[in-house]
Amino acid sequence: MMHPDHIKELILAGMACDLLELDGDGQHFQALVVSKEFVGKSRVQRQQRVYQTLKEKLDTGELHALSFKTLTPEEWSAQRG
Repeated sequence: MMHPDHIKELILAGMACDLLELDGDGQHFQALVVSKEFVGKSRVQRQQRVYQTLKEKLDTGELHALSFKTLTPEEWSAQRG
């Protein structure tokens, strides 16, 4: 079982984030990732980028249920109105 703070550390160590929010119950996690790295990328490419930061934990099964929303800073700003 992974702690949300550890997942956040892995994502932040692997990519630049303007905002990273993570919630979960120890087995299932939901994340909001806002990054300039997503500019010009498709939704699938954005997800692949985040998964890349967690590959080792996903491969070992230590982390198996993660859903997330990936936004550019501009998209995040527009959503917040």
